[in-house]
Amino acid sequence: MSFHNVVSMGGKPADALLGFEKLHGSNDLLAYLSNMAERLIELHRVLKPTGTIYLHCDPTASHYLKILMDAIFGAKNFRNEIIWAYRGGGSSKTDFGRRHDVIFRYSKTDEYTFNADSIRVPYQAEGLGRTDDAMWGKHKGTDKVYKPNPLGKIPEDWWLINPLNQNDPERLGYPTQKPRELLRRIVLASSDEGDIVLDPFCGCGTTISVAQELNRKWIGIDITHLAISLMQFRLKYEFPNFSNYYITSGLPETLTEAKDLANEDKYHFQWWALGLIGARGIDRKKGADKGIDGRLNFHSDGTLKGKIEQIIFSVKGGHVTVSQVRDLVGVVNREKAAIGVFITLEPPTKPMKEEAASAGFYQSQDLGAKKYQKIQIITIEEVLNGKRIDCPQFVLNEGNVTLKRARQVVSKKKAKHANLDQFE
Repeated sequence: MSFHNVVSMGGKPADALLGFEKLHGSNDLLAYLSNMAERLIELHRVLKPTGTIYLHCDPTASHYLKILMDAIFGAKNFRNEIIWAYRGGGSSKTDFGRRHDVIFRYSKTDEYTFNADSIRVPYQAEGLGRTDDAMWGKHKGTDKVYKPNPLGKIPEDWWLINPLNQNDPERLGYPTQKPRELLRRIVLASSDEGDIVLDPFCGCGTTISVAQELNRKWIGIDITHLAISLMQFRLKYEFPNFSNYYITSGLPETLTEAKDLANEDKYHFQWWALGLIGARGIDRKKGADKGIDGRLNFHSDGTLKGKIEQIIFSVKGGHVTVSQVRDLVGVVNREKAAIGVFITLEPPTKPMKEEAASAGFYQSQDLGAKKYQKIQIITIEEVLNGKRIDCPQFVLNEGNVTLKRARQVVSKKKAKHANLDQFE
């Protein structure tokens, strides 16, 4: 419906989409551009007069998005085509190696924020070594003297910032994660402390993490419960004192809403349910789940020094039977896990409870006589009411098989509640 929504509005964005339709017909590219047009129109609406928008895109559609941005923000408000250049990866034998992405930078008015001194970088060594009049001394034929800025130079419109490789300590495992260095430059350049930074496709939350570190207010939006769950736990670890100072919207808060989500999308339901208790789901793009919906590691003595043990999760949003609990017992034994947790939307049956009880207990040698039920059944209603897994203290995401734990970030000031009133 995005195409018809935008066309019905009329104006230059509609003209652009009609031109794309004439050129390409009705296909996936037109659907994508229509979707982006609808969102870019809304982003233009909420952007303050002093605000700036950065749009990251790849070469397959960047030229069309540039036309859309011109139509929505106005060609006169185009500021930069930033080339994000990087190294690494394999080389093609039939093409030049692709080693850059494009970031379009547009403002809403001529009164946009640009903090040049916040993003200066060192002059190149060869530049610093020059002594000719034209570079740093008196310009030939004039009385004007050029001197290097002690803070360095403003970066050009090409940024050599390498993407995160698989072994980068910053990497959390999210496929579209961007380097903090890239987002820091953007946030520093185009916002001041106290301003609101909005990322409408925020993925694993690097933008909002950087915004929090730099004392900006922020809003992050994403369509998947995987992303929202990851952002919540990322903020918890990067900013330990901040967990009570942000709000979430769009997540189920009642049993009825949980049932609606389970009926709508079982995988989103699984991610949401696992997120409630701090577990990480299994990314099915990486292969079969082998009966495992999520994992969570903990230390056997409740501290950071004990043996790392594993909890296996099975999440069910529909009808449940005793055979499913029996399957979980088998998976726990196969994986040599300490505990298995069966999370269910429906109340467990008596045979299910008996099967779970027959699995016995996990007992940590580090904690003496303390015992924990080997197989635990928890309903969504109980989780919503605050019930948690009975086990030694969690160390969330530590060594997780899907997404790694984020590094702690020290904020300059005490975390404050994100005030959402300042968008126009």
